[in-house]
Amino acid sequence: MSETIQTLTRARTDGEDCLIEAGEQLADLNRACGGEIGKTLAIPELLSLVVKARQYGLKLARQFKAIDGDKQVTAWAEITPSFGGDSGCEISIANWHVDDAPQDSAEEEIRRRTEINRHLAECSARLDPQQRVLSIETDADDLEQFAERVRNAVGKPWTDFVEFPGNAHAQPMHWRMLDGADCRIEGSRRSWSAHLEPLGKVDPGSAGFVLYLSASQPLAAVNASAGSRTPSLGRELTPVLRQPINRIIANAETIRTKLAGPLAEEYSDYAGDIASAGQHLLALIDDLSDLEVVEADDFSTAPDLIDLADVARRACGILGVRASERQIRLDPPAEGEMQMATAEFRRVLQVLLNLIGNAIRYAPEESRVWVRLDRVGERAMVTVADQGHGLDEEQQAKVFEKFERLGKQGDGGSGLGLYISRRIARAMGGDLTVESAKGQGARFTLSVPVAEADVPDA
Repeated sequence: MSETIQTLTRARTDGEDCLIEAGEQLADLNRACGGEIGKTLAIPELLSLVVKARQYGLKLARQFKAIDGDKQVTAWAEITPSFGGDSGCEISIANWHVDDAPQDSAEEEIRRRTEINRHLAECSARLDPQQRVLSIETDADDLEQFAERVRNAVGKPWTDFVEFPGNAHAQPMHWRMLDGADCRIEGSRRSWSAHLEPLGKVDPGSAGFVLYLSASQPLAAVNASAGSRTPSLGRELTPVLRQPINRIIANAETIRTKLAGPLAEEYSDYAGDIASAGQHLLALIDDLSDLEVVEADDFSTAPDLIDLADVARRACGILGVRASERQIRLDPPAEGEMQMATAEFRRVLQVLLNLIGNAIRYAPEESRVWVRLDRVGERAMVTVADQGHGLDEEQQAKVFEKFERLGKQGDGGSGLGLYISRRIARAMGGDLTVESAKGQGARFTLSVPVAEADVPDA
């Protein structure tokens, strides 16, 4: 439904951009945006034009848009700065057009809700199409025993390990019935909500699921029982900090994506800035937490038989959206290609996410990032190569040091990612190296032991 009104409306602002006169239509729209007569003009795009016309003494004629409830108003504004004592502006409005506010597609709304669930989750698990557990990760102290029970019984449905109050149906139920379900977990005093992200484009769930568990309240009270000793950032403070920051991010994303209702675009952008700042802070906390872990004397990994090609493809899938935003093409190992190795799946994925994420960050737009496999003797290798500016010899010598940020200033990174990644690689019996030349991109190679079955006989 849309409506166009040709009638001219007039308004006037003073030298401080306060709306002092306005026709009925513009006054109503200004009120819908949170303003009133006698106060600063509240229609963001129109205010921007008024400020520019007043500051530069120029007559402007532009289109502007604004949200009024579930409607979007589009109109033509002619703004003439006055040169009297008040130094305000005369505003003429024409071609007033009212339409339904644009709605996101169902797919976009689902993607955004999934992003919010991901930020709130304190535990996540990868499930197969029958909802059987393939892997599980948590950063919540009160879920460590739960996660250990699940790891010791990989292949069983995730519903075997939780309770659903008031639900006597046989489990697992259809995933849509379980998405958003409340559950209880042995060993945790908190209530939990389960959210299932189906994988597989044509038939949702045909490629499995990602399970997210989020709590109704933070774990601060449990951590406070540790007493007066100085808490550890990695093992104690990180989970406490993650919860409120994740909620800030989730709430900001809810506002930014207008899931809670229509909102002026300017305020949506503000919410996006809040979410980005929260994600940045969360990344710094994660890096500091990982730093403490990998520098501990007892740090070790849990080697297992893994396929480097599969891990690389998963990493590319996770970062695919980020790459497409910069128009960078990710080129993962081809389907069917394999490279078996002995290493910890989670740690290899962590290293590859860091390497591919760096490549996306530093490579020029509309370029390409390759992920390739190789093997030399008893070493299985995966290389991430980009078409960026590359590193000179001095940068290559320092790139794995703490707080080194590849020579790029102002990107907001902690400079710990490559240092942590090399520590992880060496803890798995491998290494992380770089080959580069200024102006010719960079090649970071993670090497780990080949799976014993693939090592040729002497």
